[in-house]
Amino acid sequence: MLRQNAATAATILRVLANDRRLMVLCELVQAGERSVSELERACGISQSALSQHLAKMRQHGVVKTRRSAQTVFYSVASADVMALLDTLCRLYGKPHEEPAAHRRRVGE
Repeated sequence: MLRQNAATAATILRVLANDRRLMVLCELVQAGERSVSELERACGISQSALSQHLAKMRQHGVVKTRRSAQTVFYSVASADVMALLDTLCRLYGKPHEEPAAHRRRVGE
């Protein structure tokens, strides 16, 4: 069981190991759900490149889709993936101030 879980985690981490996919996923974490055109505007990625990234993430169960008429909406596929992404977005999504104690240790 541990081997299977490790393999699943490794697959998800490989899918996440791309800066553009991480931008898209952080947008989905913040927004909850977005169409391709909304993601294209928010992330500044061409529609063709974005479609390829979304297909890869969907193939590996990182995102899921919902169709409404002609529009396809994307969202994060599971609570487990959402928890991982939430942590990554909090840590790396925006610049943060280093604690003073850490700066002192590094500067010594």
